[in-house]
Amino acid sequence: MRIQFLFLLFLVSGTLAAQTPTESIQLNQIGFYPNAPKHAIVPETGRTFAVIAGRDTVFRGTLSEVRTNPYASRQTRVADFTAFQKPGTYQLVIPEVGTSYPFKIQGNIHRSVAQASIKMFYYNRVSAPLTKAYAGKWARPVGHPDTKVVVHPSAASKERPAGTVLSSPGGWYDAGDYNKYIVNSGITVGTLLSLYEDHPAFVQKLSLDIPEKTNAIPDLLDEVLVNLRWMLTMQDPNDGGVYHKLTNAKFDGMIMPQNAHTVRYVVQKSTAATLDFAAVMAQAARVFKPFSKALPGLSDSCRVMAVQAWNWAKENPKVLYDQDAINKSFDPDISTGTYGDRDVSDEWIWAAAELYALTKDKQYRLAWLPDPKAPLPSWNQVRTLGYYTLTRLQKQLPEAAQGEVSGLRALLLKEADALVADYAASANATVMGQTAKDFIWGSSSVAANQGIALLHAYRLSPRKEYLAGALSNLNYLLGQNATGYCFLTGFGSKRVMHPHHRLSEADGVVDPIPGMISGGANPGQQDKCTTYPSKIPDVSFTDDVCSYASNEIAINWNAPLVYLAVAMEALQGKF
Repeated sequence: MRIQFLFLLFLVSGTLAAQTPTESIQLNQIGFYPNAPKHAIVPETGRTFAVIAGRDTVFRGTLSEVRTNPYASRQTRVADFTAFQKPGTYQLVIPEVGTSYPFKIQGNIHRSVAQASIKMFYYNRVSAPLTKAYAGKWARPVGHPDTKVVVHPSAASKERPAGTVLSSPGGWYDAGDYNKYIVNSGITVGTLLSLYEDHPAFVQKLSLDIPEKTNAIPDLLDEVLVNLRWMLTMQDPNDGGVYHKLTNAKFDGMIMPQNAHTVRYVVQKSTAATLDFAAVMAQAARVFKPFSKALPGLSDSCRVMAVQAWNWAKENPKVLYDQDAINKSFDPDISTGTYGDRDVSDEWIWAAAELYALTKDKQYRLAWLPDPKAPLPSWNQVRTLGYYTLTRLQKQLPEAAQGEVSGLRALLLKEADALVADYAASANATVMGQTAKDFIWGSSSVAANQGIALLHAYRLSPRKEYLAGALSNLNYLLGQNATGYCFLTGFGSKRVMHPHHRLSEADGVVDPIPGMISGGANPGQQDKCTTYPSKIPDVSFTDDVCSYASNEIAINWNAPLVYLAVAMEALQGKF
């Protein structure tokens, strides 16, 4: 009775806390679907909570028992208000703690998140001006035209000796820097094409405010084409090999693209880049084939170039990108991002899987036979992208492959079961963060890729715990995490404002470009930035431009967020 009395007194007293929200209550700062799970994480203090609309209490509940975070020694309780489904704008009140940031309950709650996370790629286009009509206050002149790119000595060949000038315009800036990398483009484009393959009807109706929005191609695929067409220019037509990256010799400073005029190079062909290219082009040949009228010849070209890349890789199976070795042998030295994968066994699997799905040629089937694990995709671990494709298209594959693909289905479900086994009872009530190992460089992409893994499991076996687990990780990214930040620029009450991103730092605009997912908590703190609050894994984050280890952006981190947000919108009616 005393607790209830104090609770009522708190509400009647004018809800002071409602006027000054506290970041101690951590929840999705955008909101929730009416019929889906709804949780907030609060300090161990307190027993009860309420959902309020203005001064009106619309729902009351009891907090969970205390939960302990094993790697942070942080104790929390969970407020579960899943049962409250009325659309509106609300706050959560804990009498002993305060009031949460406002949030909404409504259908299509993540539509703006999905659209903005895709448009992030538009803002990061290379070799094109961004006009006010589409970029607003982030408009800028053209930069890095890349029509006169020099062949670095490490990439020299008989037909293209060192110093040869090539044209390789377009694409997206890779991350906080202004360079373009085939390896990272590979997983990025592959993830976005997979989203289209898994949810084509929804994606076809998804409208984006980009210059191509009135043509006959779905807007997501229009944006993908920007980078795909650049990737096509990175293959040497003389032998089928693919240059590892297009880059300055060293990183540009914090300047705008139109003010950057240093020489750009294509650097060494590599097996990893060539196999990633082969995989993406095989998938693109499949995805763009129905659009042959609007894009004549594209699908066929992608198919031919995928096979050429595969054949080069077979002849050059261990050409690994070693930047230190390159710099000992050639000038100028290259000091930009390496993406130096030392094990390309997973690239072989991904490329073979995509080529087999496209051609049904048995040579590729023999090359993708699986190993007994399906790690989350990352730029240097891509085999599971191939497994997603093979299980997606199982019914279209030859009978000879059915046994192996059935094994892959079981493997993906096993991995998903492990992800959701205990998350509901975890300290943050999210799949993300059940172990300290989740918090690495780019931990936000770990959360998003865990969500994708669960959505693929849901496609194979439509169990609601997979769907709920995936949604929990979207909640994590949008505020239900120990830092209290919504990691998506332009969104949330406590939002990222100072990402390590040259465009956002140099443009003179207070707000960063919207729709970019920050890298997230990373106890490695490799940047040596001095503003981290802690080395505890789940709070090792600082909203500081110096923190490239926790607060940089990258295309391969945004792509899985795009997949997760769009897929949740497409599946919201399944809760």
